[in-house]
Amino acid sequence: MEQELYLELEDKEWPFTFTDHDRNIARGIVFDDAGNFYFVRAERDDDFGRATLIETAGGGVEPGEELNEAIKRELNEELGAEVEVVCKIGVVSDYYNLIHRHNINNYFLCRAVSFGEKHLMPDEIEDFHLSTLKFSYDEAMAEYELRRETPIGRLIANREMPILKRAHEILKGME
Repeated sequence: MEQELYLELEDKEWPFTFTDHDRNIARGIVFDDAGNFYFVRAERDDDFGRATLIETAGGGVEPGEELNEAIKRELNEELGAEVEVVCKIGVVSDYYNLIHRHNINNYFLCRAVSFGEKHLMPDEIEDFHLSTLKFSYDEAMAEYELRRETPIGRLIANREMPILKRAHEILKGME
């Protein structure tokens, strides 16, 4: 298997003042046997501004939770997906200066085994209106480019496009 990717990114959208917390996050590049990739669409209107975004499914790792457990739980909650973890793609360290947060994003390549009911949190339903997106690789990359029109969209695209590219390379190598 290829070496894990490690990226350190800065938030150039908002001025840096200080960071007061780290968030350990598990995120999945989810694919199916037909070559589709699954993401979440979030519709935001908050401190980051009004934006419609594409993002990998995932979220915070609970205290005492292993990353492998966290990724499976998060993908089940947000996509309703039962997955097989293929490999860890890597880590992206990035910042949300606006909320003084350092994110440690642990990315996994996951094959969807089945889809069922989602288990979204109230804020994911009421604040972010999360929904599922199914795209080819090229469609997903185009959607990330389209969503660069907002500051939060640029932060997310900068973080996720290199990971999606690496996931695509790994999958091509497995053919």
